Amino acid sequence: MQNAKDTFYVTLQSRLATLNAARTIVVRGVVRPGTLVDENELPSAGVSVDVFRLQWTGLQVNNTELLPLVAMECSIQYATDGSSGCGGMDRGRLLAAMDAELAAALGAEPHMVPKMNYAAAGAGVAATPMGTNVFWADPVFGAATAVDERLERTSTVQVFAYQEAGEL
Repeated sequence: MQNAKDTFYVTLQSRLATLNAARTIVVRGVVRPGTLVDENELPSAGVSVDVFRLQWTGLQVNNTELLPLVAMECSIQYATDGSSGCGGMDRGRLLAAMDAELAAALGAEPHMVPKMNYAAAGAGVAATPMGTNVFWADPVFGAATAVDERLERTSTVQVFAYQEAGEL
């Protein structure tokens, strides 16, 4: 399951960065594309704005086939306070821009990518391809909510992958 989660995250991060390279976040002094997975980061008291935060919120495993089919729900939360130049009055437009970026990234063809193993990746070592794909459904956009001066939205997407032999 971890390989499928990592593959989906890296794919979404790459697609979103291509759509809007200016959407970044600074994490522990390092500038990164504006997408992160909550379970992979240190806890934070504040809500990150103008970035996409992924949380894995659901899991089902169908063991009736040779390779078990794993279905995971990914909750993608994002928020904006608007821009300071507009006194936050553009927060609706900025949230709509994030909606459009997410819809384009998840709606781009193909809706599947080869599953990769990122366990040993980094420091010049590439991720290794596995034998199956990760694929996903269209996102479902929740209602926008106002929390004080901030607009927030949570979208969900169903992510699927076959569990390969020996995989965690």
